[in-house]
Amino acid sequence: MKNIILTAAAASIALVSCGTVQSLVQNTFPYTANVLISTGVPANKEVSSTATASNVQTWFGGNNNAKIKDVRISDAKISVVTPSGGNLSAFKTIKVYISSSGTGERLVASRTNISTDASSLTLDLENTGFLDEVVKSTGVTVRTVYELKNQTSSDMNLRIALNFSSIPAN
Repeated sequence: MKNIILTAAAASIALVSCGTVQSLVQNTFPYTANVLISTGVPANKEVSSTATASNVQTWFGGNNNAKIKDVRISDAKISVVTPSGGNLSAFKTIKVYISSSGTGERLVASRTNISTDASSLTLDLENTGFLDEVVKSTGVTVRTVYELKNQTSSDMNLRIALNFSSIPAN
């Protein structure tokens, strides 16, 4: 009986250890940016808004020296921050581009023919390849290009949340 309990405990520790190693090997990190949609934005016209993106690494000096590679977009979501109870029904299309100091702009996510009255929406990911040079540079910016179906009745603040995945570099 004692051996069974010790074996079960050892197996549990091994499984937890494997999970920890897995999370260290497969690194996922988010970037967020805020976008203001003003009431004066006309309908049926593409409009662009650029914002500096931030993540936890920004507080600790950035990803410049990060030992990561094969960085890819893994998730992109847009959500209404204000007004409270606001929704995305006014939007026709949304495109999200990222860039950083010394790198070209890359389309990472988009959605066309938006037909929802939800307050958040998962965007379709674009096949951008690896984004190592963008994420590992300083000053990551997010440019959001959107088109409205109709003008909004009040200012709207949106949050763009981009998640990236990577593996450790050798």
